[in-house]
Amino acid sequence: MTSAPVAFLKGHGTENDFVIVPDPENALDLTPGVVTRLCDRRAGIGGDGLLHVVRSAAHPDARDMADEAEWFMDYRNADGSVAEMCGNGVRVFARYLQHAGHLTAGDVAVATRGGVKLVHLAKNGDVTVSMGRARLPEDGVTVTVDGRSWPARNVNMGNPHAVAFVEDLDHAGDLFTEPPYTPAAVYPDGVNIEFVADRGPRHVAMRVHERGAAETRSCGTGACAVAVAAARRDGADPAETGTPVTYTVDVLGGTLVITERPDGEIEMTGPAVIVAEGRIDPAWLSAALV
Repeated sequence: MTSAPVAFLKGHGTENDFVIVPDPENALDLTPGVVTRLCDRRAGIGGDGLLHVVRSAAHPDARDMADEAEWFMDYRNADGSVAEMCGNGVRVFARYLQHAGHLTAGDVAVATRGGVKLVHLAKNGDVTVSMGRARLPEDGVTVTVDGRSWPARNVNMGNPHAVAFVEDLDHAGDLFTEPPYTPAAVYPDGVNIEFVADRGPRHVAMRVHERGAAETRSCGTGACAVAVAAARRDGADPAETGTPVTYTVDVLGGTLVITERPDGEIEMTGPAVIVAEGRIDPAWLSAALV
């Protein structure tokens, strides 16, 4: 790994929290074991995931995006697995770039495994991410918790989601473990499962079991998936009407505003906060590799 202390920061977006590890030249060997230890809330720093900050040109997964985006969000789940995208994470990632002096308020392109995402940092502190278009595969699943079952809409935001509408969010159970769903073959690589309850016109609340992280306080791609699923359930499709549709999505850690435009592009707006920074003890980090 390295004998020198490794810099880290801690940040969150609607309380979906992340360990941030700046590594512009991709010099660190962030194995799944190291990531798991860093994200451990008792023996490590603690987080729902890890944001590895790398220049696109220095990472094999992002070199083909280097002409579009200088920086690559190499995102890892708390269990050490690699994920395609994280909506709250990309807002915090952009906030870190601003904090580090790499950019000021305005627009920035961020490379992710789910493609290049355009991010706008507003002067009022909000961050808006162009999340791309949702795909709506026809094959859904049935999700079951404590004897209750619901059909779940299949929505792909660069990562997979199953969206179930429920009368009461408590029906989702504790969400410590992944709720069972059938047929399992619909999501061969696992899935993020959202439980959604109505709060008012174009206003919903959600809880989520994130793949590789259990229940989290927020999920940005999940909020986008929920807004799209709610719009279709409510008979709204911007591609057909030519009018944008906006939903307010309450998560445990705050509120996100999701807009789907007639061209299919989805925009997510919410806060992103850097709360701390420090150094990782190299001896501790070396022990994590054992």
